[in-house]
Amino acid sequence: MRYEELTIEGRNAVLEAYRSGKTIDKLFVLDGCKDGPVQTILREARKHDSLIQFVPKERLDQISSTGHHQGVVAYAAAYEYAEVEDILKIAEEKGEPPFIFLLDGIEDPHNLGAIIRTANLAGAHGVIIPKRRAVGLTATVARTSAGALNYTPVAKVTNLGSAIDDLKKRGLWFVCADMGGELMYRMNLKGPIGLVIGNEGEGVGRLIKEKCDMTASIPMKGNIDSLNASVAAGVLAYEIVRQRMM
Repeated sequence: MRYEELTIEGRNAVLEAYRSGKTIDKLFVLDGCKDGPVQTILREARKHDSLIQFVPKERLDQISSTGHHQGVVAYAAAYEYAEVEDILKIAEEKGEPPFIFLLDGIEDPHNLGAIIRTANLAGAHGVIIPKRRAVGLTATVARTSAGALNYTPVAKVTNLGSAIDDLKKRGLWFVCADMGGELMYRMNLKGPIGLVIGNEGEGVGRLIKEKCDMTASIPMKGNIDSLNASVAAGVLAYEIVRQRMM
């Protein structure tokens, strides 16, 4: 299956994309450009919580596929986002305790795509990502997911911590991956659960970690001390799968 890069270029095209309700993950704007049309686009971008980056003309020219960007290029989601409620409804319809991946700042689209693929194969009911400081559902993510994005809903939330608080009220509890945590094989990972995976370099942020009920570590026997984020997600997810099958 092939996916087209959803790149929108030019002031009118970008503005119409916002006004039509299309989800724009990231907006690139020519650094120093402050005229009226660009300010209108920036207002729309902030209203929709798009990630905004001001870049030099050389960078815009590199991103642009047409060369007629007029100082603005937008990346739109390759897929529409779900709501957190949609994910919970899937679990309810299947008669299963919710199993949700929550990703704290995954920036590499290949990692996000691989994690969505793992989530699907592990039987997770969905994935939640933050709106800011994280990659969205780009075409690269869609390709890397190997079709899993067609079946596994991804919700995008303004505040991951608030989402955790809300889900706790629905009966979920949360485990995050961290090298300083308890060995995952010693933990009870059954029931309604959220698996929190952190940023590729910094791991799970302090505020998010504090909201988690448990911190799980993966045994390491080699000469380096960390796994790729998508691999760590897979290892922990399948310990959850193992325990849910018992």
